Amino acid sequence: MILFSFVLFAGSCEKIEDCPDCINKKVKEFSKSGICKNGTADVAEYIFQDQLVYVFSDGTCGADMGASVYSSECERMGFLGGISGNLIINGVKFYETAVYQKMIWHD
Repeated sequence: MILFSFVLFAGSCEKIEDCPDCINKKVKEFSKSGICKNGTADVAEYIFQDQLVYVFSDGTCGADMGASVYSSECERMGFLGGISGNLIINGVKFYETAVYQKMIWHD
């Protein structure tokens, strides 16, 4: 039963409670087209610069994987990690100022 619940959550494209519709749509697209299929891709919610933002992490199946950051209006704010190892969004180090809220999806 626990395994079934996990599979249902991880593979589900149902609407995620308390998320903007556009983020739900992006999560659905991301879950279908993710690069890593090894259980490490995820989408997490943070408070950053007094707003909710969503970090779409590609996972850890490659050395230079990264994460796209979107506002709650689905505007792309930037990209973290990657080959350049970028940590800056809107001129500040994201992980030094962002406050983790919750995981909203993982594969």
